Amino acid sequence: METVDVTIIGGGPCGLFAAFYAGLRGMSVRIVDSLPELGGQLTALYPEKYVYDMPGFQKVLAKDLAKDMIAQGTQFHPELALEETAQAIQKTVDGWSISTASGKALPTKTVIISAGAGAFQPTKIGVEREEEYVGQGIHYGVRDKSIFLGKKLAIVGGGDSAFDWCLNLMDTADHMTLIHRRDVFRAHEDSIEKVMASRVEMKLWYAVKELHGNGKLDGVTLENTQTKETEHFECDALIVNIGFKSSLGPLKDWGFEIVKNQIVVDDRYETCLPGVFAVGDVCAFDGKLKLIATGVGEAATAVCFAKTYLDPNAKLFPGHSSDMDL
Repeated sequence: METVDVTIIGGGPCGLFAAFYAGLRGMSVRIVDSLPELGGQLTALYPEKYVYDMPGFQKVLAKDLAKDMIAQGTQFHPELALEETAQAIQKTVDGWSISTASGKALPTKTVIISAGAGAFQPTKIGVEREEEYVGQGIHYGVRDKSIFLGKKLAIVGGGDSAFDWCLNLMDTADHMTLIHRRDVFRAHEDSIEKVMASRVEMKLWYAVKELHGNGKLDGVTLENTQTKETEHFECDALIVNIGFKSSLGPLKDWGFEIVKNQIVVDDRYETCLPGVFAVGDVCAFDGKLKLIATGVGEAATAVCFAKTYLDPNAKLFPGHSSDMDL
C-alpha cells in the first residue's frame, strides 16, 4: 500500500468532512471504516430520522445528509478501505502503519480518528426469547419506515431517539404507544411537548417483561414498575430505544489517554501520539459538545494542524473556500 498524507479512521460525518478538507489542502487521503458503506451512524442507525441541528437545513433526513456529505467527502477521490477494522498502530520512519483485522498494513504520515462513539451495540431489553424476535417484530433502529405501515407499533424508551421515532412514524403506523418505566424523560422539551399533544398513547411506569408470538411478535407482557401488576399488550412491532453500549475496541490499546471512553486531545485535537489526531464524538476536551455541527469544525482544524505537522512552512489557515477555484 502507498503511504498517504493522512488516514482517517471512521467514515461518518466528521471523517467525511475531514477527507474533504484534507483534499482541499492538497493532501492524499485514505478512509478506513469497519462498515460496508460510508455515512457512519447516519446510514447505519437512523437513516430515516430527521436531523434538525445541522447548519443550512431546517430539517434533513439522516440518509440525505449522509448522501451529500459522502459526495463532498469523496470529491477529491480518497482511497477507501471499507469493511476494515483498524486493529493496531506502529511508529515508522515516515509516520505510522495501521494494521487491520484482515491483516493489511496501511502506511500513513498522519492519522485522524473520527470513530464516533466507537463500536456500538444496542442495549437490549434483557428478556427471554428476545433474540428470536429480532427482525420478526423487534427492532433497535429504523432503516425503512415502510415496514411499520399500518402496524400497531410500540416504542420503548424515554430519550431523544424514542420521541423522535414517535414523531417520525406518526404518519406511518396505524397505532402507536410509547412505553417508559417512569414519567421523567431525557428528550428535548419540544419533542416531549409534541408527542404528549399527539395521538400517541402513553404507557408510563411500565416495562416489557415477556414477549409473545409464534415466529412473529404479536404482543408483550407489561409490568407496572410501581405496583408490579402485569397486563397483556398487543402489538405488531416493538422498537427498542433504550440506548447503545459503545466501545473503543482496539483503539483503547493504542496508548491514548482515555477518559470515559473518549480519547483526550489538546487544543490542536492532537492526541498524546505525535501526528495522530482525534475529532468528533470520539475525542474529549474541556467544553466538548457532541454535535455534528461542532465535530466538522474540529475535523477542519485537525486537518490544518496535520498539514502544518507535515509541512511546517504551510499556512495553518488556507483561506476561504469561496476564494478558491474548486
